[in-house]
Amino acid sequence: MSTRGSYGQQVPDLTRRSNGSQGIVPSRQSATNLVRERHEFTRLQLIDDEQNFSEELPNYMQNKWGLEDSGFNYDVVAVFGSQSTGKSTLLNRLFGTRFDVMNEGQRKQTTRGIWADRGTDGMPILILDVEGTDGRERGENQDFERKSALFSLAISEVLIVNMWETMVGLYNGANMGLLKTVMEVNLQLFGGNRNSKTLLYFVIRDHVSSTPLSSLADTLNIDLQRIWDGLSRPDGLENAQLSDYFDVRFTSLSHKMLQPENFERQALDLRRQFTDKKSDDYVFQPAYKRRVPADGFPRYAQAVWEKVVSNKDLDLPTQQELLAQYRCDEIAAMAIGPFREAVELLRPRVQRGQIVDELGDVSRKARTQAIGAFDEQAARYHSEVYQKKRAAFVQTLDSELHAMFLNQVKNALTLAAETFSSQGFRALEEGANEGRGFNETVGAVRVHMEEQFIATVRALAVPGVSWSFETEIEQLEAQLEAIMAKLRKAEMERVLERLRRDARDAVTESVAEHLGNPDDGMWAGVMAGFDAACVQADSQLIKRMDAAGVEPQARSALGRKLHQLLWDDTADVLREEVADQMVLLKLRTALEDRFRYDAAGLPRVWRPTDDIDAEFATARSAAQALLPKFSKVDISGSIKLRRPADFFPAGYDFARTLVLISPARAREVGKRFGREADALYLEAKRAMVTTQNQVPMWVIALLVMLGWNEAMTVLFNPIYLILVCLIGGAAFVVHNLGMWGPLLRTVNGLAGMANDHVHHLLVEAVNRTEPGRPGAKASTVGSGSDNLLARKSSSVRISENIELEPLGEGNMAPSSAGLTDTDNSSRYVSRSNSGFISS
Repeated sequence: MSTRGSYGQQVPDLTRRSNGSQGIVPSRQSATNLVRERHEFTRLQLIDDEQNFSEELPNYMQNKWGLEDSGFNYDVVAVFGSQSTGKSTLLNRLFGTRFDVMNEGQRKQTTRGIWADRGTDGMPILILDVEGTDGRERGENQDFERKSALFSLAISEVLIVNMWETMVGLYNGANMGLLKTVMEVNLQLFGGNRNSKTLLYFVIRDHVSSTPLSSLADTLNIDLQRIWDGLSRPDGLENAQLSDYFDVRFTSLSHKMLQPENFERQALDLRRQFTDKKSDDYVFQPAYKRRVPADGFPRYAQAVWEKVVSNKDLDLPTQQELLAQYRCDEIAAMAIGPFREAVELLRPRVQRGQIVDELGDVSRKARTQAIGAFDEQAARYHSEVYQKKRAAFVQTLDSELHAMFLNQVKNALTLAAETFSSQGFRALEEGANEGRGFNETVGAVRVHMEEQFIATVRALAVPGVSWSFETEIEQLEAQLEAIMAKLRKAEMERVLERLRRDARDAVTESVAEHLGNPDDGMWAGVMAGFDAACVQADSQLIKRMDAAGVEPQARSALGRKLHQLLWDDTADVLREEVADQMVLLKLRTALEDRFRYDAAGLPRVWRPTDDIDAEFATARSAAQALLPKFSKVDISGSIKLRRPADFFPAGYDFARTLVLISPARAREVGKRFGREADALYLEAKRAMVTTQNQVPMWVIALLVMLGWNEAMTVLFNPIYLILVCLIGGAAFVVHNLGMWGPLLRTVNGLAGMANDHVHHLLVEAVNRTEPGRPGAKASTVGSGSDNLLARKSSSVRISENIELEPLGEGNMAPSSAGLTDTDNSSRYVSRSNSGFISS
């Protein structure tokens, strides 16, 4: 019975013929004659037992086997299996070759090395008979077994794995260990080439039990998958599958001695699979071709063998080496126990971030004791294995120590950085109070932190181990430098704030002085004060930067930032000085200085002959001319601000800061100032009218003459005299206190209340005398009185809401309209009287 297919899949029985009929079982004698048939081809020992590759292969390919001109039309098959399991016999049955077979009377090695021959009957097949594995002749030296198996696997299209039925399920008996090694090395050497596969054809010999072939195939499939999963795959082939490189097929043969007829029949059926290209079971499929032309096969086979021989992965250890490896591993496991116990006591403290001072001494002592314990017991075993294991053991100890030491160094690094940060800021504040420089205070703290870190690193030194913590030292330097930069930045910010505060005081005085007395040199004085403050601040900043060790590229940035801060403060002070109320005050002051005071600074008393309108127009124009000056800063008088792009940081909107009063605000302030100026003008006009309205002398004389008798009566009557004195005194007091307005409003209110009261009394009296009178008339009367009161109250509101018209450029001077001073006075008096009467 036989079965074939890809890995993990059960395949149909190969004993079924293509036409479905039962094959004719030939006699044993005819099969033997077929195998022993004479032919002209000769076998060649391709590789001898000393691992030498034959130089005769090209000659055999051309002259003996006639395959050199076959191109790609040839195939290669090899056999693999344990010694004395009938491999050569099987090849002779299948391909008609004449490889030596074992003498059944003596069980000893027959095939040594690798032999090659061509199949009979014109088969373009090159057959390799490989030396069997697990032979007593080579003993523990399995080097040639691995190399020959790998060579066969690399160059053959079909690898026949010959085994007995009793070997299925065994690891060493079925050569699974050897097959694993061969597959792993084959994957490393030739795994990158996936252009062709290899067919692993398992031929199970002496199948006499009742176990079906499918069960045996499943067992072998499981074993193959297990060893494939355990392979160490090279980079890029981690996900490679067994089916990517191999197809697997199974068949079985009956016992040659107990069932000779079945054996011969099954052998002939298996031969058909290698020779009949029309058969569905034909084994030489295009997927297995190596694509090596026949004339290049000798050089290709030799190159593969040289690569196999030079590979060190096939040099597996002997039994002594295995024992040494096992015992050295055990000794290392015992010796490392006390070492880890001693180190583990300190590990939690290190992991918590502490600096363990005794870590170096304890670790060195534990390491020395562990190495001594290992050497004492392991030195008795295989020297080479001992040296390798000792090096690995020491490396394990050092790697564990290095991990903990590295953690300790990182703790020291973190502690040094944190301590330097806190102590640096504290030292910076103390140095500022004591007048010490930046480098003097912070530099000393940094040197102390570096020395402390280096001492911690040196305490971890282990003799014979060249550990380098240069990376951590560089990290410390970088962190300290970063903290230094932060401290330097904080120092510079403190310096800038101090210089800014000092400069602001000086600029505030200069601005208040020049804007308080506005003239043509106002902005020149302000800019001179700003330049002086900048010069003073720049000189102080340079000294501070020298003391702090500020880099040249940072110096320019700090200088520009200082200039921006100084100008921002100056602009803030200017905006405070030109606030709406402040500007109105300055404009009113300027107007009053020109209008109310003369050139000598004395107050003016307006006389009828003075041209008050012209004086007011001149003073108002001069005051209004100050508003545009206050609206925008004039920097033409500044030396520092001639090139703002070189004076301020990039992107600073300097032009925006020059505008102090927007056009909309300027218009609003102008309107408010106009109203205040008009009020001042009307006040002056009223004062001048008062001086003009004096009573003529003839009127006084007429009043004396007509009222002489009445005056005498009052003077000589005590009651009248007292009454007149009281009224005159009250009038004098009210006049001096300016309470005529409130008094008149009070009198009017009382009069209105009396009028209402009398009105209600009259209505009630009418209702009592005429009870039948309709209520409509009473309501009419009431409504009429209410309308009268409403008209009175509205007249009062109108009189109280009288507004003075603002004087423009055209109507500012009443004299220009052709009116005399007398007319103006009369108009003012009439308007005042009308308002008084309406009140």
